[in-house]
Amino acid sequence: MTTAPPAGPGRPGPGRPGPDPLAALGARLPSPVAEVHDDRFARHGVRLLLKRDDLVHPELPGNKWRKLGPNLRAAAAAGRRELVTFGGAYSNHLRATAAAGRLLGLSTVGIVRGDELAAVPLNPSLARCAADGMRLHFAARSAYRRKAEPAGLAELLRAAGAADAYVVPEGGSNALAVRGCAELGRELRGLADVVALACGTGGTLAGLAAGLGPGARTLGVPVLKGGFLAAEIRSLQQAAFGGPAGDWALEERFHFGGFARVPDELDAFAADFEDRHGLPVERLYVAKLLYALSACAAEGAFPSGTTIAAVITGPPLAPTP
Repeated sequence: MTTAPPAGPGRPGPGRPGPDPLAALGARLPSPVAEVHDDRFARHGVRLLLKRDDLVHPELPGNKWRKLGPNLRAAAAAGRRELVTFGGAYSNHLRATAAAGRLLGLSTVGIVRGDELAAVPLNPSLARCAADGMRLHFAARSAYRRKAEPAGLAELLRAAGAADAYVVPEGGSNALAVRGCAELGRELRGLADVVALACGTGGTLAGLAAGLGPGARTLGVPVLKGGFLAAEIRSLQQAAFGGPAGDWALEERFHFGGFARVPDELDAFAADFEDRHGLPVERLYVAKLLYALSACAAEGAFPSGTTIAAVITGPPLAPTP
């Protein structure tokens, strides 16, 4: 479903890449790096840097830009004008794909997990998708789970009226996206001993670790529970690079019960970090990352003299006006 059609007049073919369709969007790359002085790290001899990937683009921040960008370029090269992707009711990936479609003049279809959602008013996330022109198709959870199977995917696309659309996977993580995220690692070479980030589908970590190069390690903090992410990262690296790449590990104790779980302790930590450093802290990913790093520093997990770069993958996306 993503095979490029033959090159024709005005359509780039092999060896004729054509103009970059994202050039006009004005991404801020490389994203800036800022040091923050925080006694929770400093007292253990640890230096904390923030890789401000949230500043890459106001509507496609952080890993959304890095993962969607290669797929948007591939869709343009294939002559596709419609994208289809997948997500839950509060998916930032759906939001970013819808925004990209509006910015680039592409049609977008979002296949949303849970057909029961079609019977209730749209939440702010899905309302923003719709406002950006995304056509929403609500799929039964049993059918949604089969999207990784060729027959299951074909049935979902047929039901959504998107059989000829360019398919972007849930979370945007595929081999193209992973190779795009390797640039994030290259931007951080030589700046830190440990590069840490919050993980959902694992695509950003898979690419970052490959791009970071020798002498530094990548630490991922999963925001979902289940212990499935290591195998997924290995699979993504196999698809993108032909095998394992980079020195990486997962710290799986800080999901706080699972995705979108923000207990009072985590919320208070995030609010305190905001007060100390004047930085808005997104609660579902970034707060868990910073909390995990603070706790690990207190446990002595990082030797004195360690420099950590925490990747700030994005702010909360604005609700529908």
